[in-house]
This record gives sequence, C-alpha cells and structure tokens, in this order.
Amino acid sequence: MRCPFCSNEDTQVKDSRPTEDNSAIRRRRQCPNCGARFTTFERVQLRELTVVKSTGKRETFDRDKLLRSMTISLRKRSVEADRVERVVNGIVRRLESSGESEIPTKLIGELVMDALASLDPVAYVRFASVYRNFREARDFEEFIEKLASEP
Repeated sequence: MRCPFCSNEDTQVKDSRPTEDNSAIRRRRQCPNCGARFTTFERVQLRELTVVKSTGKRETFDRDKLLRSMTISLRKRSVEADRVERVVNGIVRRLESSGESEIPTKLIGELVMDALASLDPVAYVRFASVYRNFREARDFEEFIEKLASEP
C-alpha cells in the first residue's frame, strides 16, 4: 500500500480488525519512511461493475460516490453513519449479485431512492429533487403530494 503522504510503496500494517458489520477489514498502517499513520479498508468485491450513464458513457462503479451522494442527502439528519454504511453495502451486494456487469444509472438511482425512503423522508425528498431534476417549487409540491397519497 502506497503512503498517501510521501508515496513510499512500503507501508506496515500495525493493526487489523473487522468493521462493526463485518463487511470490511480496517487496517491501521504506518509508513517507515515518513512515520505517518493512516487507515485503509479492505472489502470483498464479487465482480467489476460498470455504470452506464443515460448519455451512454461508461465508467467504473465507485462505492464511495454512492456513499457520498447518500451522505449529502442525509446531511444534518439524525441517521447513524453505520446505518448508512449497511444500506450502501446492501445496495452494492444487490448490484454485484444481479449477474450484470453493466448497471444503468437509473437502477442505481431507484435503489438509492428506495433506501432513502425507508431511512429518512427528508433525505428522500432531497435526493429526489436532484435525481428527478426538480426545477421549481411546484415540482416539490407534486412529489410530496404523491408521497402523502401513497399507502
């Protein structure tokens, strides 16, 4: 593992332990060159996923990007970080076990929408406003009216 501070390629693992939900291994590392300490996470990857954008462009699936987008929607909401991690792990597992290596952004967006709907209604509306491209206040009103009318 390369040191993020001095780029030395030889770092030492000082401590390894599983994360709380046992979905990853957390490793504390130290660089013998500069003495800096940092943490890495090792996760199981069942298959390489490619995201297919609506424009047709393809890019490698980025779990951290998924986590960031959910975290932005959940900003200043009282949802524990480990709960968000578990939801993200579940989404990634579903995508990896789907049997498809190319995943459309629409599918990822719908999975995130479903997850946020059960986590926090405000985060759900925030994410929907970007995902569904709300342009004016009326778009919010219509979306919330639809939410209120659903069982």
